[in-house]
Amino acid sequence: MTLFEKSLTILELPEILNLLAAEAVSKSAIELSEKLAPYTDIDTVKVKLDETTAAKNMMILRQSPPFSGVKDVRAAVKRASKSGILNTRELLDVAELLRAAYSSISYFNNDKSNDSTVIDYLFNSLRANKYLENKISAAIISEEEISDNASGKLADIRRHMRLTNEKIRQTLNKIITSSKYSKALQEPIITMRNDRFVVPIKAEYKSTFSGMVHDISSSGATHFIEPMSVVNLNNELRELTSQEKNEIERILMELSADTAEHADSLINDFNILTKLDFIFAKAKLSYKMDATNPDISENKEVSLINARHPLLSKKDAVPIDIKLGESFDTLVITGPNTGGKTVSLKTLGLLCAMTQCGLHIPVGHGSITPIFDSILADIGDEQSIEQSLSTFSSHMTNIVGILDICDADSLLLFDELGAGTDPVEGAALAISIIEYARKTNALIVATTHYAELKSFALSTAGVMNASCEFNVETLKPTYKLIIGIPGKSNAFAISSRLGLSDKIINDAKARINISSVEFEDAIAGLEETRVLLEKEREEAQKLLKDATTDREYAKEVKLKLDKEREKEVSKAKKEAVSILEETRRTADEIMNEMQELRKTAGNANWQQLNDEKAKLLNKLNKAEEKLTERKVVVKHKPPNRDIVPGDKVQLINLGTFADVIEIKNDGSLILQAGILKITAQPGEVLLMEDETKKEAKKYISKFENKLRLETIKPELEIRGMNLDEAMPILEQYIDNAKMSKLPSVTIIHGKGTGVLRKAVHKYLKSDKGVKSFRLGLYGEGEDGVTIVEL
Repeated sequence: MTLFEKSLTILELPEILNLLAAEAVSKSAIELSEKLAPYTDIDTVKVKLDETTAAKNMMILRQSPPFSGVKDVRAAVKRASKSGILNTRELLDVAELLRAAYSSISYFNNDKSNDSTVIDYLFNSLRANKYLENKISAAIISEEEISDNASGKLADIRRHMRLTNEKIRQTLNKIITSSKYSKALQEPIITMRNDRFVVPIKAEYKSTFSGMVHDISSSGATHFIEPMSVVNLNNELRELTSQEKNEIERILMELSADTAEHADSLINDFNILTKLDFIFAKAKLSYKMDATNPDISENKEVSLINARHPLLSKKDAVPIDIKLGESFDTLVITGPNTGGKTVSLKTLGLLCAMTQCGLHIPVGHGSITPIFDSILADIGDEQSIEQSLSTFSSHMTNIVGILDICDADSLLLFDELGAGTDPVEGAALAISIIEYARKTNALIVATTHYAELKSFALSTAGVMNASCEFNVETLKPTYKLIIGIPGKSNAFAISSRLGLSDKIINDAKARINISSVEFEDAIAGLEETRVLLEKEREEAQKLLKDATTDREYAKEVKLKLDKEREKEVSKAKKEAVSILEETRRTADEIMNEMQELRKTAGNANWQQLNDEKAKLLNKLNKAEEKLTERKVVVKHKPPNRDIVPGDKVQLINLGTFADVIEIKNDGSLILQAGILKITAQPGEVLLMEDETKKEAKKYISKFENKLRLETIKPELEIRGMNLDEAMPILEQYIDNAKMSKLPSVTIIHGKGTGVLRKAVHKYLKSDKGVKSFRLGLYGEGEDGVTIVEL
């Protein structure tokens, strides 16, 4: 056993692995759990931890997949691949494995979250063979029984066997119930000898009873004779039994061949299910320990928050905070015996080892652990009578081995370093051992009683004191680990409370040198300061808790107000729907009047048509005004900060999103909405307009556009306009003319310099909706107009 393996045993990792094995279902996963060892590659550790987290998250809603059917079929499958015949137990194991694979696939496919995890590939790699599973299950009822349905031939053989059996019993029943043979029969029963049906005949009547003797009782008084009348039937039954045996052997051979055909997928499914069972066992253990996934540090920093020893019950364990590696690489823990120093040491080592095994650990969120190549511990009484080693010698043997192999990727744990020998020499050795180990850049935690080590920690950069708290009033340790303050022995205070004479205690104090007294007094002062700060921290936490409660109450109030607001919005929607329906009725009336306009368009002049158009537009405007008048204003929560350039806002009236590009001195906002720049006041943004009312406005806008199309003139006058003004109007006019199905239109551009005419002609050439165009003839306007055929 290597020092690393020995240290893991001292830290009680095997006990954790036993707990893990208890959560596994299959024998193969149990073996995997018991053999688990820490990984030393950081990427591997992260993957293993993520696997545990993924399984734990899956179990929140659906527990774990069923792994009870995961049997180790590898040996049987290999034998089948070499033309071996599997027995019924082995084939049933194959069917159970396939059933477990199919159940696991169904478990995974029923996941509705659609969130991918690091263990998805395992479920996706399963190759459950439902055909082979059903075939085996249908053929084999149990380990001792093959089903009649295994084959048609087997069913026929067994049917004949039942008929033959019945004939034999009927024949023998006639014999044992006949008065002719009543005196000869020892008992009126039918029994079996050598797989043949016989009846018990008295010895003195054997010569008078025709048949074959198969057995004689131990007393010789009874002969078991097969009557001649059933010999042929027994022979037939024996032949049928032989045929049954051969057919069963053929069936098992066929099922074994099917198994061999799918050997690779069966072994693959077994390996994957074993791994899944193992991963879900880690997740179950995490639940039982109330454990979490720690963050992995890449710079040798340890920070365990509210860490508990996993083998102690949650009720009894006192959570501790342990830090190491950030501002100091060595931690010296002092304090009285049974104060929790060794438990703190073991907690650190065991939790780091568990993390590297891919196990969650009982710590608070935000805890950090690095990855060590080795965790080396010298803890406990190592006295060996067999090797004639004292406690000190045995500890020193371990320490020598640790110092020989430790490096920058090691965590060293020393319990009572330097103890068991002269205190002066022991303290000097302890300091030298720590200094030597520090030169390898290893992280070190040591417990001690020596005051020299407390002074060493205070005066040495990179070394930090820590202590396990002790309540002098109750004479009991609190087991809390306090980093930054050395422990005080409290020997005088404890002795005084236990009744030791003050004279003795004062005499003892007088025998301590002044520097030691001053040092202990300084520690006492630090402890008083710490207790005061602890009380202040508790008060601050209480205030924070009260503030949190107030915030939750505020959330409830806000939720209530939001519900009331939703009611108002719902009411507004109903009113908007009513307005929308009224708008549609108005639009229908307008459409009917438009139909009348079309009928009279040929005889009416364009001025009259435009007048009619204005009346219809007026109706639509009134409908829109009614919508605007009945708008429900919903108050929005004011913003938590002032609007600044770069913010995105929503215009109240338009329901349009825009970006703030500038804020003027008067507080007004310059907004960019698409290609438009808009000026708005702060009170005009952030509110959202009801969607149903926007639909009503779109409906009105749609009819306005349609109405304009219906009454478009057959000529457009752009005379006197510049190019920038004229060309967009021309483009819109041609589009409207095409939509109105006008066969031809006239563009009045004037003669002038000819610039506008050339631009019009250039555009008409590029428009695919223009069939042809020409200049006007005499009486049409000549060069001042262009006639366009659409």
